[in-house]
Amino acid sequence: MKPTLPVAVTALALCLGLIWAGLLVRTHLAGTASVADRFETVLLDLRIALAGQKPPPKDVVIIAIDDETIDAVGPYPLPRDALAALVDRIRDAGARALAVDILLFGASDETADGMLANSLASLPTVVAGAARMREGAAPASGVPVVETMLSPAPALAAATSTGLVNIVTDSGGTPRHVPMLFLTDTGLLPSFSLQAAAKYLSTSPNITEAGVTLGGRAVELDSGWHLALNYVGSGGAIRTLSAGDLLDPPAGFSPELDGRMAVLGVTATAVGDRFSTPFDPVMPGVEVQATAIANLLEAAPLVRTAGVRKLDSAAALLITLGAMIAVILLPLAPASIFYLMLLSGWLVICVVFFGQGLWLNATLPFAASLPPVVGLLITRQVTDRVEARRLLRAQEALSRFQSPRLAERISEDPSFLATPKEESAAILFVDLSGYTSLSERLGAARTRDFLKEFHTIVVNVVSDEHGIVLDFMGDGAMLGFGIPEAHPDDPERACRCAFALERDVAAWLRKTGRDRDISSVRVGAHLGQVVLSRLGHDRQQQIAATGDCVNVASRLLEVAKDHKVSVVLSADLLEEVEKSAGSLETPRMETVAIRGRQQELKVGLWASGEAPEFN
Repeated sequence: MKPTLPVAVTALALCLGLIWAGLLVRTHLAGTASVADRFETVLLDLRIALAGQKPPPKDVVIIAIDDETIDAVGPYPLPRDALAALVDRIRDAGARALAVDILLFGASDETADGMLANSLASLPTVVAGAARMREGAAPASGVPVVETMLSPAPALAAATSTGLVNIVTDSGGTPRHVPMLFLTDTGLLPSFSLQAAAKYLSTSPNITEAGVTLGGRAVELDSGWHLALNYVGSGGAIRTLSAGDLLDPPAGFSPELDGRMAVLGVTATAVGDRFSTPFDPVMPGVEVQATAIANLLEAAPLVRTAGVRKLDSAAALLITLGAMIAVILLPLAPASIFYLMLLSGWLVICVVFFGQGLWLNATLPFAASLPPVVGLLITRQVTDRVEARRLLRAQEALSRFQSPRLAERISEDPSFLATPKEESAAILFVDLSGYTSLSERLGAARTRDFLKEFHTIVVNVVSDEHGIVLDFMGDGAMLGFGIPEAHPDDPERACRCAFALERDVAAWLRKTGRDRDISSVRVGAHLGQVVLSRLGHDRQQQIAATGDCVNVASRLLEVAKDHKVSVVLSADLLEEVEKSAGSLETPRMETVAIRGRQQELKVGLWASGEAPEFN
């Protein structure tokens, strides 16, 4: 495989391609959002859809303040004494811990606040807080920086723990990550979901470089200690109880909260936050928080760690480099197929590993490789077209000095006949009798015009029979059949060419009145082994056919002159024609002596106008 692009262009393309891919990789490793992430979310949702819904978590139950609860208890927000009663019912049902995804900021009735504070303090509880983040102020660790914070009422905050419910959504508003830590003026604050999981496990979270450990369970996190959400399914996939049923249990109702994590939140229509998720276009925020808590408790979030991001980056760089090298070295079609195979293979890997909970970035290799590879493909196509036009012009120019068939073969294979080869071929010689005296009378310019017309007839006749002109020699020409490749009907085509030459040249002479000057047209042809080779210097060569066959064919013109005929064909040639086309009607067969050759040769002789019929 040889590069078709100039070395400078190749080096520049590789450098620019790797720089582009490196910039995207750097952004990806830093966890910074980019345009490619928009496409990644689409491919991620496709993988989620392929994986389907998962079994609901066993330890997490949602207590929903739904439409039925509001109809029964009163308008939202529910009175805090009603919330206190609800918390008591959750505790009495055996819940091990409670996460209240309701913003209980500001004081209300002192007695009601006291009742709710006492209820919240009666079991491990975390209450939601919310914060506004400082834009562009994230430290190198990637932990969100809190600018302002909305906390529960002081009485409630004193009775329980507070966790921030802020989440990270993509450009389409779908929650993808939940920060586990927030940087406040007083230090690091755990998130709502992390606080809830720690309360349930009766432990303190241990933050490590790679993630967080809860009660011996290691949970791997994304950059900045963000939890990549692994959704269970559509709305209601996590077991959900109506708060109204807890406050006023219907007959036979059993909450089955014993030893479970209860997540209290709002699902009532037009109340509370709603999010679009891969499974559900409208999912209550409490279910998103419950999903995060379940991911922590089961140590089963989507795995998107620093190591996974490095794997994404390595794939992007290798695919980009491999595809560009393929475009440089291979023909465009195979290179394009190879590039598509690389991308398809990476997509398959992403889908397979997603089934194991590993979130590989399917888009990054596309985004990193597509611009440089497409740019290189276009550059290569333009370069190839320019080179093809140059080669075509060179071939056309070469065809003026060599037979077009030889020129094409040389352009396709510059090493053609670098080593001489021997093969069977039919060689023809044609010349004009009386040319010397004619050229003396015509002068140089008119002689050139005369020869040009003669040579045009020769080229047209030999081309019609798929032979080649090996050489022009003034008023004569040397022709070959079976060069550069042999064919079974070469002998027959050589014979047809011999008679056609005599006929067409004679007709031209009569038409132009030159038959008074040129007494006859002579053609001699022989079949035998010839040596095809390059003759000349390394920097100036020509393709030549040499050997006894060539010498004999040229001497047959003398035989034609001595016997006053126009066409002389050797018996060797006639015998080969007979095998494929049948015997030719031969007016005379003679055994003649060939000048410079000891062995005599049997030949067929035809006078002008005696051309035989071919079957």
